[in-house]
Amino acid sequence: MKYTRYEKARMIGARSLQIAMGAPTLLELPPDVIDPVDMAIMEYEQDLIPITIPRD
Repeated sequence: MKYTRYEKARMIGARSLQIAMGAPTLLELPPDVIDPVDMAIMEYEQDLIPITIPRD
């Protein structure tokens, strides 16, 4: 599914907040990646973010 840039920013922001608050990541990360935003971006690129966008 193609998302707008606003939807993408919202999903990455929400997921990075979840990761920062202690939620487990959904993929194996390299040991040098410590920023929650980078982790969320990597999950987004692999289509693993468990957030849905409702559309009409």
